[in-house]
Amino acid sequence: MLVTKNITKKFPGVIALENVNLKIDAGKVTAIIGENGAGKSTLMKILSGVYPDYEGEIIFKDQPVNFAGTADAQKAGIAIIHQELNLIPYLTITENIFLGRELGNAFGILDKKAMHAKAKTLLDTLHVDVNPDTLVADLKVGQQQMVEIAKALLLDADLIIMDEPTSAITEAEVETLFKVIEKLRSENKAIVYISHKLNELFKIADNYVVLRDGKTIETGLMQSMTHDELIKKMVGRAIVPMQKELADANAKELLRIENICLKQKNKASKLHNISFNVNGGEIVGVFGLMGAGRTELLETIFGVHPAASSGSVTVNNKNITIKKPADAIRAGIVLLPEDRKKDGLVLGMEVKKNISLPCLHEVEKMGLLNDKKESTLAKKHIQQLGIKTPSENQVTKNLSGGNQQKIVLAKWLERNPKVLLLDEPTRGIDVNAKNEMYKLMQELAGKGMAIVMVSSELTEILTVSNRIIVMAEGKITAIIPAGEATEDNVLKAAISIN
Repeated sequence: MLVTKNITKKFPGVIALENVNLKIDAGKVTAIIGENGAGKSTLMKILSGVYPDYEGEIIFKDQPVNFAGTADAQKAGIAIIHQELNLIPYLTITENIFLGRELGNAFGILDKKAMHAKAKTLLDTLHVDVNPDTLVADLKVGQQQMVEIAKALLLDADLIIMDEPTSAITEAEVETLFKVIEKLRSENKAIVYISHKLNELFKIADNYVVLRDGKTIETGLMQSMTHDELIKKMVGRAIVPMQKELADANAKELLRIENICLKQKNKASKLHNISFNVNGGEIVGVFGLMGAGRTELLETIFGVHPAASSGSVTVNNKNITIKKPADAIRAGIVLLPEDRKKDGLVLGMEVKKNISLPCLHEVEKMGLLNDKKESTLAKKHIQQLGIKTPSENQVTKNLSGGNQQKIVLAKWLERNPKVLLLDEPTRGIDVNAKNEMYKLMQELAGKGMAIVMVSSELTEILTVSNRIIVMAEGKITAIIPAGEATEDNVLKAAISIN
């Protein structure tokens, strides 16, 4: 269906792709595999018309093509589900799905009824129980991901590119997506599938293409590969799995949460009397299915919903009144948010400016920002966290997801926090970057920090946590020591309300 010949793409200071060659077969799922920064998303943006300026050649359905934009690619039969959500928050689900391809009647007037009905059908196909008239801004990240998928399905394209389609959705939603993919494959559609969840690739992919440092390393059949071999090809070496450290049983309590509640306007309460504690040097994992209230819990502790929340927060034996995030930060609580691009970074700013934002007092001189101090501060964290960037002056949006996540972490570490709240810290980053993040978490815990980590990946929760808090429908249903936690008992607690 599609062949690329010597595709090369350069950005200022970076060669993102260099002579990339691959072929995509009809009726097959082709996995594009590589670390963050390997060039996967850049290549997909070229194929879908986002980047019209590149070197090399694309042959689609036996014809040379050079798309001037995404509309050209869509017209030719190529659709993309972007890793970074490409939705307009203050339009409805229906309006987002049909944006640029609206349905009209014979008089040229929008046929809102037909669009609503079609949007409802697409959402039903994906098992998304949400009114199509809901504003996208009111959806959680996982629901927005499903809307992005619905947009691509509407096009009935011949080639569908899925860039991290499951990074923010539940296991049940992943199974639904896989059924949709099976149907598309049976219709002889070509699927390009990018995911850092390698277990998914072995379930769904027929072929693989490995990219490393912007170059094609190897192609072949998925059935001929093993998990460890694939990782080795991705990173150029074997990865040594992280060994979990035991928490100090005599450590001092750093965080205590008592009777946290969160009410929603005109809706049922989102959180019900949540209470738990975290000691210094301890990593507490929070697990629950979509809608359990995990993100809302971290946001409430951080002061994002002061008017709608109640309960008490104690840090280092001192009761804290948190009316806004600035109060939490001053008390030593910081949050790495679920959506790093929307809530954690200023993408148009340089790396150094993002890192220095929470600690401007350290980089000013006589009331003015000092560029030299800012650069020195940024270089320190770039080195400590292994952030891959040409320099501290690189614009943040040009970096890979894993490196962007490290920048969010870097800006908070400069504040020397006592409590680190992590909401999906490894979402959308590769297996090597995940391992690096786990090691960073252990290092920080080893220095006495209290860490609370939310993750929708159960294996991740089991890998790094000393204790696991399980939530369902805004309540804690179990608190399980790591030594007693299994996939079975954690999942059982996540789907039951006692």
